[in-house]
Parts: sequence; structure tokens; C-alpha cells
Amino acid sequence: MKSRPVTSGFAGGAGPSKLRRMSTDRASLKQTWKTRYANVPAQLAMLGEIGGAASVFNSNIDAVRKVKPAILQQWIAARGGDPARFLAEGTAAIHAPDDVLRGFLFCFARGIAREWLVSAEETFAWMRDTLGHDRLQMGGQGGIIANVLATCGVRQVYAHCASLPTQQAGLFVDLPSLLSTDADGRLAPAHGIHRDRDLPLIHWILEFDRGDRIEIGGQTITCPKSNRFIATWDPLNFRLAIDDGFDRALRDPDAPLDYALLAGYQMLQEPLADGTSAMVRIEASLAAIAAWRASHPALVVHFEFASTQDAVVRKYLLDRVARQCDSCGLNEQELIDILDVMGEAALAAACRSGLGSDSLVRGLEAVYRHLGIARVQLHMFGLFVTLQRPGHAVSPEAAREGMALAATVSAAKAGTGSIEVPENLLWAHGREVGDASLAELERLAGHVAAGHGPDAAASLLTGGIVRGSEWDMIAVPTILIDKPLTLVGMGDTISSLSLLGARG
Repeated sequence: MKSRPVTSGFAGGAGPSKLRRMSTDRASLKQTWKTRYANVPAQLAMLGEIGGAASVFNSNIDAVRKVKPAILQQWIAARGGDPARFLAEGTAAIHAPDDVLRGFLFCFARGIAREWLVSAEETFAWMRDTLGHDRLQMGGQGGIIANVLATCGVRQVYAHCASLPTQQAGLFVDLPSLLSTDADGRLAPAHGIHRDRDLPLIHWILEFDRGDRIEIGGQTITCPKSNRFIATWDPLNFRLAIDDGFDRALRDPDAPLDYALLAGYQMLQEPLADGTSAMVRIEASLAAIAAWRASHPALVVHFEFASTQDAVVRKYLLDRVARQCDSCGLNEQELIDILDVMGEAALAAACRSGLGSDSLVRGLEAVYRHLGIARVQLHMFGLFVTLQRPGHAVSPEAAREGMALAATVSAAKAGTGSIEVPENLLWAHGREVGDASLAELERLAGHVAAGHGPDAAASLLTGGIVRGSEWDMIAVPTILIDKPLTLVGMGDTISSLSLLGARG
């Protein structure tokens, strides 16, 4: 790529020695980026200019339970028989209650996180009657994004819900601007809807702590790292069910609609449980989105990849769904998974080794070229990077402002545990970006310098922007929280606010 002229902020540009001095002067660089974050409150206020945003397709109930060894021993004893069977290898799926305990112990013993899907309603009933919960929280990208956007002041937010019983509705923020469809298929404030014939869709998040020990099958197992096992009962989102009333509401040209943010496809498997193809459900969703576009010609559609385990579905989403959108968002692992189905084995391997910004952005460039859409964004630890088409309707400067807003609000989420009250949204404003964030920015600047010269790298370090003929790159180092209270929904918060907050 030949670089277009860049503004480095230094008279005469920055040579290699200047670039080295800038990269080592962390205090100065932190202050520079603190000024880049200064407009965040104004960007937040401008979200109130957005008429409408739809968050689709998945919302669910997250039932969070901290599982200590004593309660786990009770569950094991209640199942009877030889407890050693819960340590046996098996498929990463839940067909019976024993599989819940087997999956939990698999994660507990390794200190890892996994999500297994529940296939039988009888097993769901056992989980409901046995597991309990410490708290309920909004789950699913669609539900999480809807709460974020409504709290941030978007005038109307439409939340798609395949199921909306009272228990689910109560997890939406109590704002008249956050709408879903009631039992009659009409839009109404989501918090007060009672579709009580609907089946609750519950994801049990079973957390465990490092150092906990359990004796089972003649072994003592000590947990090496705090983490969680997720057991998911979600039959409607497993097949990407679309609510007819919601679909009709968004086809109405009089309903304000500027953005549609898509997620929820990641739970599809080919074929579906009933033997039909997942591609049929994907095509049904694309038909609905096309109808929304027809009624709202200026609609901006964003696709959040999420972790899609089925490689056949992942490839179809890449080539069929993502290419029809205006924007896509993904994290490090999702990027690697996409490179795998693109046939970019060497790039995927390079990204896996170290997860550094230089190799990850090389992978992001490959995805950008493959898709041919206006915008792709990577959110990784410490750094957000957007590649967008030169001449895009959103300027690089505006994109940077939106990303700074997303970084601030996501830090507030990590630091306070909740951004469902407006008072928490700017909790992190005024904090400095993290040292690890600047280290990744410097690493990326090295990649830019090698390909596009020191002036481009200097512009990236101090301004977060490199303009080129193939893409404009925007990179923002983030505010890091040492002891986050939550990381759930962080990527959803980042992607949605980076896109909607980019207003000049």
C-alpha cells in the first residue's frame, strides 16, 4: 500500500530516531492520549442525536452461580453411582444432568472457560430445580447492546427477543426508549412486557475459584485458575428464531432506524437439531435485514462475529452475512478462527503465537481485503484497531472519538460492574491509558513503520491515525482496570459504542 500524506504533528516529520524517542517517553505519550480522550463526554452526549438502533437477534437470561466444593459434592452425591465417571472424557455437549457436572469438572480441573449446549428439556428442568443462582443478569449480545445504547441516550432502541417472559423483561433497563414487542406483536417498553407463555432461555454461568479443592474418584483436584463453565439452554436462539412482530415493526418506514447491530449467529450448528440446514435460518435473517434496509435506505448494518464453533457456519457467515454488512467487529480469537476458514493458515498461526498487535493487524488486513466492506474493527487487550475505506462517510478523526468513547465506557463497566445507570458511564473518564496499551500501540507502530515509513508510524503513535490508499487505520490505546468486577459483554459494548459514537 502506498501511503497518502499523513500529519505526524512534528515539523518536518519524524525520522527513526525521533520515533524511538517518542516510543520510550511514556509519560509524554500518556498525556497526549489523555487529550485525545478529552471529548468523550461530548461524544456521549451526541448519542442522543441518533433516532433509532436495533439490537438483534439474541437476548437471554444469565444465571450466575459461584460453585464451591461443598455444593459440588452435594450435586455429585445426589446423582449416585461411581463419581469417577464425571472425570471421563466425552463430547463437549450436555445431553443429561451428568454432563453438566462432567463439563464443570473439566473446566475446574484446568482453570479454563467453556460453554456447552443443553439439548434436552428434561436436563434443563433438572438444572432449574438443582443449580439455582446467586444473581440474574442480562445475557446475549443483543440484550447487552440494547441496555448499553439505551443507557447512553439513543432515542429509540429496539431489542429483539425470541422469548420475553417477565423474568427476561425485568433485566432490560427501565427506560421508555428501550422497546421490544409485546404478546400482541406491538412495540412497547421492554422492561414492562409480560410474554409469560414464552419459554425462559437461561445460560447458567457456574463460576469457580483458584485454589478450591475437591476429592472425587480417589483424586484430589485443585483448581489452578478462577474461571467459569457455561451450560446453555436456549432452543430458540439455537435456531435463530425471529419474532414476527419485531420484524414487522422494523419494516415500518416511520419507525426511526439508523443502525442495526447483528449478533447471535454463533450458536447455530450445521445441521440444526431438527435436521434442517442452519443456512435456511441465516437466509431468513438476511431477508428480514434486506426489508429493513428497503424501508430505511440510510441504515448502517454492523455484524459482530462472536465465537462461532461450527466451522461450516463460520465460513457461511463470513462469506454470506459479513459481506452484506457495512461494518464488522471481532476479537483476537474470532479473528484467528476467521483466518482459519479463509485458508490463511500461516497468518492464523502467526496471530496465535503471542497475540501481538503487529501480527493481529496483518490478519485484520487480510479479513478487510476478503470482505471488501467499508469497515472492520478488532478489539484486543489494550488496543482497538479499525480499518476503514478511504473516503468513508465517517472521518478517521470521528472514528477515533467513537473508539475513545467505547474505551471509556467499557473501562467503567469493568471498574463498576455495571453501566446500566448513567452515573457510571464516565467513571473512567480522565484516567490514563495503560502501559500495556501503549506497548501494543508501539508494537503496531513498528509494523506501520516497516511498511509505510516513520512519519506514518509517528502519526499512529500520537494521533492514532494513518491514512492510506487501501485503508485508513485508526488505533486507540485503552484504559485498563487492574481488578475488573466484570468482563461479560465487553466486546459488545466496545463494538456498538465505537460505531455509534463516531459522530463529528
